[in-house]
Amino acid sequence: MNQPDEHRSTEIAVAPTDSDFQQEVERLYQLTLYSRWCMVAGLWLTVGTLSVWGLRYPISLLLDYFTWSAVRYGLAFNRLPAIGLATCIGFTVAVLLWQSRNVLFGLSEHDRQQLEQQVQRIRLQGRSHPLWKSVCQRK
Repeated sequence: MNQPDEHRSTEIAVAPTDSDFQQEVERLYQLTLYSRWCMVAGLWLTVGTLSVWGLRYPISLLLDYFTWSAVRYGLAFNRLPAIGLATCIGFTVAVLLWQSRNVLFGLSEHDRQQLEQQVQRIRLQGRSHPLWKSVCQRK
């Protein structure tokens, strides 16, 4: 069952200092960043909207009489909308922290290597890869 990995012998040997390669890695990073924010926006437009709609009565009460216990009981007795709202907030905070870390400290060596390997796989597969036009095609 264990077959030798055919991709290992045919991988493209690329020096990490190749400027085209580095530009492709940067384009893949930008595409990853864009797709994460699109996922967050999609979550807020679907799950977030439904969750806020499910919490409309507790929210109307909170607008009249705001207390932290009202917030707690509003979320405790509407578990599904509360879970949906927590999911949206969690994903948003996770992407914000990931992007902030990358802006402040740069990409970690592990993340950079993963991006470089992914670019090599895209180059290896060629035009049939779904990300070929976005990453590897010269502009």
